[in-house]
Amino acid sequence: MYVALHAHAARGGDSVVQSEQERILRNPKFQELVRTRSGFAWTLAAVMLAIYLGFIFLVAFAHDLMAAKVGGGVTSVGIVLGVVVIVSAFLLTGIYVQRANGRFDELTRDLQKDIA
Repeated sequence: MYVALHAHAARGGDSVVQSEQERILRNPKFQELVRTRSGFAWTLAAVMLAIYLGFIFLVAFAHDLMAAKVGGGVTSVGIVLGVVVIVSAFLLTGIYVQRANGRFDELTRDLQKDIA
């Protein structure tokens, strides 16, 4: 459908492509997809920002805590929390990918059926 619309546009049918785009943008399923995906992405971004800011505040204001040794070895709490920050970034990315491959793909398929 995409190729056909653009082939038509090349022959001077820009208004057809534009009206098709407007029809898709007004589609409730498209709006739900955009709203759901954006809301979830912003939520994960806020969680990651809170994790990073929490770590930075601990580094800045809790020197003794961050310098404390773990288990009598040479590793400090700061190193452990730094690893937690990195691992949490991977986990949140995995959560987003799982949602994208599940719910967002489902919404996209529903939208494609609706506009076909």
